Amino acid sequence: MPDNNPAADLYREFVISFMLHNQAVADRLGLQTVDVAALILMEMRGPLPVGAISAGLDLPSASATRLVDRLERGGYVRRTRSPHDRRAVIVEPVEEGMAGYYAAAATSQRHLEKVAERFGSEQAALMLEMFTHVAAAYRDATQELREKPA
Repeated sequence: MPDNNPAADLYREFVISFMLHNQAVADRLGLQTVDVAALILMEMRGPLPVGAISAGLDLPSASATRLVDRLERGGYVRRTRSPHDRRAVIVEPVEEGMAGYYAAAATSQRHLEKVAERFGSEQAALMLEMFTHVAAAYRDATQELREKPA
């Protein structure tokens, strides 16, 4: 039954459109959506240990290992030894393998740049602050859902 909340519906439409876009990128690349999330995470933070990918995506370590296996088989990443601790393994993007991801990201970037042209720097700063708080709220809600039984 509709809740007749237009403001909430606008936000829900935003969330759905982002999810659909992430799925389209995954489909284009022959990946799963969580794989694309891992590529985004490494694009933001650079090379990461598998444990950091696991934590950043809230995945069990075995699932993160399988994710990295898929990305490595696809040529998107490679495992290397940490220069600081030879026992540690770092996952780093492979530039040639990332070409398809970068092309897909350029598509969305082009559309988002058109949106950005509509707003001034103060409005953009406010939106970025909002995204920071929304991301934190979703992380908190995710943790709550995982920790408390239904």
